[in-house]
Amino acid sequence: MTAPTTADLLALDRAAQDLLFRAARTANTFTDEPVTDAQVAAIHDLIRYGPTAYNGQPLRVLLLRSAAARARLLPYVSSSNRAKTASAPLVAVLAADVDFHERLPELYPHRPQARNWLSDSPSRAEQARFSATLQIGYLLVGVRAAGLAAGPMAGFDAAGVTREFFPDGRHEALLLLNLGHPGPDAWEQRLPRLSTEEVVWTL
Repeated sequence: MTAPTTADLLALDRAAQDLLFRAARTANTFTDEPVTDAQVAAIHDLIRYGPTAYNGQPLRVLLLRSAAARARLLPYVSSSNRAKTASAPLVAVLAADVDFHERLPELYPHRPQARNWLSDSPSRAEQARFSATLQIGYLLVGVRAAGLAAGPMAGFDAAGVTREFFPDGRHEALLLLNLGHPGPDAWEQRLPRLSTEEVVWTL
């Protein structure tokens, strides 16, 4: 009897494993097929169950569909990312709600005092960024689960995007995300990944 492979030890079938991870890449080009609001809702309905601190769910997603909205964004995007951002079917600004604690009575009801714990906390914004970043990871996998390709980008002026789109100071831009169906030559060569032996150790 042959020993099981690592893929055999996972609950997901191999096709799902490949869709979400092994065959998935960051996309650099997209077709002009649109990404619908229904697809976005389906992705969020899946990924919203991922864990966050205090169940705070601070990720906020601003979808830029119109040419006018895209024109406001492009000056803040690095030159290497500007063309693909201009041509992507949908661009999302992923942000952290630094006042996420206001929803905790609803989202964390078994600890009604949690909102007060964080009301004057200097670490609240840091916690918002941390949990929102976790949610961004879930979102990337959710996009792949919908059969779409994602092009996450950190190459932009985050402070400028925050001022442009979130002037009330409640949200902080963390990442830009191009979304769509992959176009011609969408993928670069797969880069090396660290092995389990290089990442995991036991005490």
